[in-house]
Amino acid sequence: MTPKDEIKLEIKKKIKDKPEPQKVEVKKKPVKKADKPKSFHKTVAEGFDELTIEHEIAAVVAAPVAVVEKEEEVDESAKRKPQTSRPRHDKRKKRHEVEQKVIVRPSSVEIGENIIVSDLAKLMAVKATELVKKLLSLGIMASVNQAVDADTAVLLASDYGIDIKTKVVTEEDLLPTVADKPEELIPRPPIVTVMGHVDHGKTSLLDAIRRTSVAEKEAGGITQHIGAYEVDLEHGKIVFLDTPGHEAFTTLRARGAQVTDIVILVVAADDGVMPQTKEAIDHSKAAGVKIVVAVNKIDKENANPDMVKRQLADLGIISEEWGGNHQFQEISAKKNLNIDTLLERVLLEAEMLDLKGNPERPAEGIIIESKLDKQKGPVATVLIRNGSLKKGDYFVCGTEHGKVRAMFNFKGMSVKEAGVSIPVELMGFSDVPQSGDRFIVTPDEKVAKQIAELRMDHKREKALMEKTKVSLADLFAKIKQGELKELNIVLKADVQGSLAALENSLNKLTSTEIKVNIIHSGVGGINENDIILTAASNGLIFGFNVRPDVKAKEKAEKEGVDINLYSVIYQIVDDVKQALEGMIDPNLREQIIGQAEVRQVFSVPKIGKIAGSYVTDGKILKTAGVRVIRNSIVLYQGKISSLKRFKDDAKEVMAGYECGIGVEKFNDLKEGDVIEAFITVEEKRTLDDVKKSDLEKQKAAAAQETASTE
Repeated sequence: MTPKDEIKLEIKKKIKDKPEPQKVEVKKKPVKKADKPKSFHKTVAEGFDELTIEHEIAAVVAAPVAVVEKEEEVDESAKRKPQTSRPRHDKRKKRHEVEQKVIVRPSSVEIGENIIVSDLAKLMAVKATELVKKLLSLGIMASVNQAVDADTAVLLASDYGIDIKTKVVTEEDLLPTVADKPEELIPRPPIVTVMGHVDHGKTSLLDAIRRTSVAEKEAGGITQHIGAYEVDLEHGKIVFLDTPGHEAFTTLRARGAQVTDIVILVVAADDGVMPQTKEAIDHSKAAGVKIVVAVNKIDKENANPDMVKRQLADLGIISEEWGGNHQFQEISAKKNLNIDTLLERVLLEAEMLDLKGNPERPAEGIIIESKLDKQKGPVATVLIRNGSLKKGDYFVCGTEHGKVRAMFNFKGMSVKEAGVSIPVELMGFSDVPQSGDRFIVTPDEKVAKQIAELRMDHKREKALMEKTKVSLADLFAKIKQGELKELNIVLKADVQGSLAALENSLNKLTSTEIKVNIIHSGVGGINENDIILTAASNGLIFGFNVRPDVKAKEKAEKEGVDINLYSVIYQIVDDVKQALEGMIDPNLREQIIGQAEVRQVFSVPKIGKIAGSYVTDGKILKTAGVRVIRNSIVLYQGKISSLKRFKDDAKEVMAGYECGIGVEKFNDLKEGDVIEAFITVEEKRTLDDVKKSDLEKQKAAAAQETASTE
């Protein structure tokens, strides 16, 4: 038997020896709670005895261990007992303190131009309600779901020692970048524009290529309004842009749309190079587009193809036969001669350019033309430059966005997909886009809307910053404000001789202080392109014996450009001379208008010293400047603060009269001082005066240089 068992037996004996009343007391307590059978009392007593035995054994054998167990029992019982409100509050407080210690805030946060308060709170690891309180202290009423600008976010973050970095969201951030893999690139059809002078056969050539007549509209439902169409040949496909010559070409290029790959320059063999031919060459060279020359009307008796080649060679367009790098083809659009050969040459140039596209990527394109259809709504012709466009794609185009709801090819037939270099007419725009706008397919509608909103914001900012256009009527007002020192001019005339004479006369008006800048000159009527150029350069347009067309008038009215038309050369020169003379700074000359002698000085409360004076010469004007002279020395120069005759205010006081004069910001007036009144007179200078002054400066500079060399 173990010592523990022996102790247990001894304790049992002691319990048996205990008097009976103690057991009864223990049994009475549960009886009061419920009416139970007698056996229940016995069970409770036995349980009580066992519990007492266990406690006494634990106290004797392992007293330290028992103490620990009691403490644990107390803790467990405390956990089971319902706590009061105060301990629970203390527990929450402790938990909050622990959480506060664990929170780690970032040292810097990157945000956009605006950010929602709740999003900023998450980035900064701060409660949103705290930020709202701080905003209220700054005088900003904003909820957790409202946005604040970057400057306000910087102020909020500074209290927490967090550095805010602002990142301006751009289109590049929203649009996914797609890299074209070399194995995905395939040859694409060339995009060709036909250009040339009026009546040289551009339309006839296009008709011959389409095998149809524009007037009769044959060819199985070709829709002319689409502005582009495809031609299938044996060795490939060519896409033609049906545009009104170089004007539309330049408008697209001015909007950053390099659409055309190859230009077919049509020159009549019986007429040769004309002004619009030169202009077409200049625009093609500026765009870096390859030129293929079509010498048309070779079927005529007076046709002279060699003359055309010589004239074009003078302009830098030299044929391969003469050692150049431009292909020439003699054709007759009317009799359909050598048209196929011309197209083969175009395909050869395209092969040399190695034109390729990736049909596997999202589509990108250019808006050729657009309109508002009564039945279809906003529609536009899109030329796919790269990728494949599918029905249902979301897109952004300029400040407009949308979803491809329907597509039609150049024959008016519905299609579900368009590949590289294919022109299609689209439905689904939010509004009518502008020609030359870039068409981009986006991953979803949200991105398309965001990009359109960004572009709209930039457009508004640009509109606010853009200067108003210049007209002769308001030119002088702008000159006085110092906004202009250079006069930009677009000059158009009926013949080359008149144009050269005008250019020579206007260039002679340039001096060191002002400049005549002829940004463009040409022969022919005033067109839309001239108006665009004038508006962009903030200049004036002059026409000699020419008139603007309907589109030019509409564009001028829209852009606020004043078209000045003349039939006499010297009238243009006189108006430009007058405009330039208004730009010349006048000479400022001082003119003394009167003097007054101070006879007595008065002190007036809240006003200062007033000089009781006698006007000895001329007159004293209240608006004039004054000098206070003492012993022939100028003490002060300023303005008159008050001028009175007795108690009445006066605008002027003539010689021989007395008056009271107050000098602004000067109180050191004494008897015997002389008050001198003066005004500043502007003397207008002419161009002759400026040139005379320039000549004198040149002579003085030459004399100084000669003296220094000696």
